[in-house]
Amino acid sequence: MDSEKLKRIEQRAYLFWEAEGQPHGRHEEHWHRAARQIEAEEEVHIAGKPRKKAFERATAKPAGKKSKK
Repeated sequence: MDSEKLKRIEQRAYLFWEAEGQPHGRHEEHWHRAARQIEAEEEVHIAGKPRKKAFERATAKPAGKKSKK
C-alpha cells in the first residue's frame, strides 16, 4: 500500500475517533472502517460509477457496535 493511501486512511480513522468522542481502545475499528471507505471510493473512481450496495456496506458502521459517550 502506498504512503499516500496510508495517510488518507490514518486521517479518516482519526476523524472517526474524534467524531465518536475520542473513545479508548477502538483504533482498529476506526482504521478498518476508514480503509473500507477509501477502498470503496477508489473503486468508484476507477469504475467511473458507484456500486451503491458495495459502497453502502463499506461505509457503514459495523453491526452491533454502539458508540459510547
